[in-house]
Amino acid sequence: MFIYSIKAQSIKLYLSITLSVLSVIAVMIIFPTNNYDKDESVVVSQSIKEKNYKNIETSEDRIEFLKQFGWIVEPDPRDIQQITIPVKFDSLYEKYNKLQLKEGLDLEKYKGKTVKKYTYLVSNYDYDGLVYANLLIYKNRVIGGDICSAISDGFMHGFSKDNLFQT
Repeated sequence: MFIYSIKAQSIKLYLSITLSVLSVIAVMIIFPTNNYDKDESVVVSQSIKEKNYKNIETSEDRIEFLKQFGWIVEPDPRDIQQITIPVKFDSLYEKYNKLQLKEGLDLEKYKGKTVKKYTYLVSNYDYDGLVYANLLIYKNRVIGGDICSAISDGFMHGFSKDNLFQT
């Protein structure tokens, strides 16, 4: 016959360890720290995730979308184009998509799709030259875009000014 006894002190120790582990797991579930989108090297800020990218049907909707980021644009687009997102990304598209990932968007999902590109003139950018806001829209949803200068060796960044395009 085998008899094993447990002291009350041992039960308290096991109980406190179990409760500690459960507390840590509960905190991890309630407050996740994962701010990464598809690519773990790309951080998506919480403020970007709160923006409205859907139901963008009219020019007024597109203007309001850009206002969410602080941009004021002329009421009429300067250009509207139909473009096809390539099925296979070259290095430039890969870099451009990283810019989109930082905005909480991903062009990978739209490979081979034809989308509309709307270009608006930004009127409140602190810059001497012309600045444009480009929106890529598919089925009334913003799927990508950028803010850029009109000159070829100028700048380009995401809708947020701190999301700079790296060549």
